[in-house]
Amino acid sequence: MEEFTYKPAADRLFGMVHIALNHEGGTVTVSGDGLPRTEIRRSAGTPPESHVPIGTREQGRLTLSVDGADEALRPAKGFLTRRSYRVEVESSARGHGYLLVPDSLGTSRLLRDGRLLGVFTSTGDGSVSAEWEEPNSGEHAEPHDAAVGYALAAAFGTGAEPMWKLTLNALLEMWP
Repeated sequence: MEEFTYKPAADRLFGMVHIALNHEGGTVTVSGDGLPRTEIRRSAGTPPESHVPIGTREQGRLTLSVDGADEALRPAKGFLTRRSYRVEVESSARGHGYLLVPDSLGTSRLLRDGRLLGVFTSTGDGSVSAEWEEPNSGEHAEPHDAAVGYALAAAFGTGAEPMWKLTLNALLEMWP
């Protein structure tokens, strides 16, 4: 898969969001007016897995930088439950923890410090859309949040099969 720059996502809060995904090269880049430049990069020499847009879910083989600052990126392995497809980010510079976790077959929720910010949709091809929650008690999505959310959704896709189907698929793969 070569690098694609997709038609910018028209975000109702943050304007045009530009996303570039390079599966073979192992990069996802997010930028836009008012958004910090965000990049997820797969380590050189890591062979790409076809079912993950960025090419791997191995924590030690991925880096995340937001506006030039490295942040801790922890994708779960992804196996039998929707929650096993979660991706966590710890932003020491901003003092926030982020979680992108599947909540349906095609969507994932973005939470900041346990509070829902929005719901992302991506089929894993670099096209991403976001539906932001209405602010409650002054909590609202900020440009940093949006950049992280778009990057995670583009790099790992969104959504997951229900547990019963994931379990059935795993059993069928073991069947001779």
